[in-house]
Amino acid sequence: MAVPTHAVAPGSGPHPVDVRPPMRRLVPLSLQHLLVAYAGMATMPLLVGTALNLPEDRIRLLISANLLVSGLATLLQSLGVKRVGARLPIVMGSTFTAITPAVLIGKEHGLTAVFGATIVSGLVTVAVAPWFGRCLHLFPPLVTGTVIAVIGFSLVPSAAGLVSGGHGAGGGRGLALAGGTVLLVVLVERLAPPALARFSVLVAMAAGTVLALPLGLFDGSGMTDTHAVTAPDPTAFGAPTFVVPAIAAMLVVQLVNMVESIGDTLAVGQIVERGDDAPTVVRALRADGAATAASGALASFPIVTFGQSVGLVSVTRVRSRHVVALSGLLMVVLAFVPVLGAAVASVPGPVIGGVSLVMFGMVGAVGLRILARTDLTDSRNLLTAALAFGLGMIPVGAPDFYAPLPPYVRTVLDSGIAVTGIVAFALNLLFHHAPRLRKDHAR
Repeated sequence: MAVPTHAVAPGSGPHPVDVRPPMRRLVPLSLQHLLVAYAGMATMPLLVGTALNLPEDRIRLLISANLLVSGLATLLQSLGVKRVGARLPIVMGSTFTAITPAVLIGKEHGLTAVFGATIVSGLVTVAVAPWFGRCLHLFPPLVTGTVIAVIGFSLVPSAAGLVSGGHGAGGGRGLALAGGTVLLVVLVERLAPPALARFSVLVAMAAGTVLALPLGLFDGSGMTDTHAVTAPDPTAFGAPTFVVPAIAAMLVVQLVNMVESIGDTLAVGQIVERGDDAPTVVRALRADGAATAASGALASFPIVTFGQSVGLVSVTRVRSRHVVALSGLLMVVLAFVPVLGAAVASVPGPVIGGVSLVMFGMVGAVGLRILARTDLTDSRNLLTAALAFGLGMIPVGAPDFYAPLPPYVRTVLDSGIAVTGIVAFALNLLFHHAPRLRKDHAR
């Protein structure tokens, strides 16, 4: 059956999520998603490989495997296969939550134990997804809005890190370039015609990269040092092994990822006005689990929804899942053609950081918009949001706050997203789902 290629009036045809833009718009819109997400996808395997003192060729294999799995997962999540996949414009990729556990497991048991634990955590996610769907009423806007807001705001420091410490960072020049990139996004969004405003992020990144040339902040040497064509090779690391402590640690990570995925899926569903319901969440979690299990088998790490995609959909107002699906296909291509990946990676850190600042801030704003649907004049709701925000932002402002605690405890507490989700979920249960403890305001 042919896929529609033009927007339609509400209620008179396919939903905008299912509309495929013409190719002249589809390709650049997909490139926006790819460029925004690439830095995060390459950073996770790079940090793990560097921490484990892997040789450069092995790190490249980790990055290629991660791109391959992320691309396939994005295709699965956006297009769907039967009861797997949200069929929403959601980009998938490796999660920073798994970095510390992966490094600790890798040092003690080897990378094969990381991959084995990843496989098991993915299969468990698929198994428990229906239960999360039945419990979705326990995730009202008070919980999901707070979690989504913290997801966005807790990622802002990573955007700042790209500006100040990423490749191409150049002190005051880097700050100026990042500020100019943000300004370009705003100006294109405000002044350009609607057809061009949808490409505001892409325009800003292209212009920022050009501006980096005279500033001496562009480094394209990586493109000349990379093989033109290669192939991911999971056998290079050996067969996955299954170690109980490693599996336990990764299951904790996956629980955090599931909370994040629920929040991101509901946020995208509300932005595109479709899919903010239990069946969609269940299909999204199944895709997360299937992708994570496949990721471990292909020598990569847990896969989760990318918060950047939430921000980009909100900024550009492009709701088509086919745009994201093509970006997933491009990720698969990059996995086999690393020279193209090196070209994408050559975008200066201050440019990526400036754009990421907009994206992460937008995710936080979406969370606040969802939270606004809650009656915050109710002191119980206000206390829930206040504690969830306060405790959740501790790891962001004070990364070593929980340093004296055991590593398995820090796996949870060092994630502001996990702390926010746990606190908001628990207090919502206490105040609204525990009849014996509920105050009787009628008296």
